[in-house]
Amino acid sequence: MRKFNAVLSISVLVLFLVHAVSGAFQLMGITGGGSVILNIISWAMLGLIILHIIIGIKLTADSLKAVRKSGVSYKKENRIFWVRRISGFAIILFILCHVIIFIGKSGEAFRLNYFGTVQLISQIMLIISIAVHVLSNIKPLLIAMGVRGFKDIFVDALYILSIILFFSGTGFIIYYLRWNVF
Repeated sequence: MRKFNAVLSISVLVLFLVHAVSGAFQLMGITGGGSVILNIISWAMLGLIILHIIIGIKLTADSLKAVRKSGVSYKKENRIFWVRRISGFAIILFILCHVIIFIGKSGEAFRLNYFGTVQLISQIMLIISIAVHVLSNIKPLLIAMGVRGFKDIFVDALYILSIILFFSGTGFIIYYLRWNVF
């Protein structure tokens, strides 16, 4: 199940890359919104995220059962375990906000809805929680995929993640400025 979850995670990351960059270009006004293909990619990514959540809950329950069975919790040693779970839960909450902010009144994706300070903060928090979640999970993900010598791949992943987060954050800020300043 862990290997399947690793493949699922990589699929989500690839779809997130496409979604974040295309969404940033839409928010900046570089490209138009409402593409059927991008809409399908968005909903497919959401479906994979839901599957990832279900598997994550199962794996967390298994871990907590093992802790209960052993009688030793290792709270201090398991901080990264809880960082992963808490950041994942934060992503769930902020994805809900993201969908609510960018869904049209009749169910179409990406409509120019009001985008104020609260919306900007929630989207920046989404970006931060994704960064924490990816950074805390990248090493186990690479190990699960059988990658050896993952230091170079880790640096490449950080580079790609920083570009994605930069585009996303810039897109949200420009969108915010278009609504509130210009």
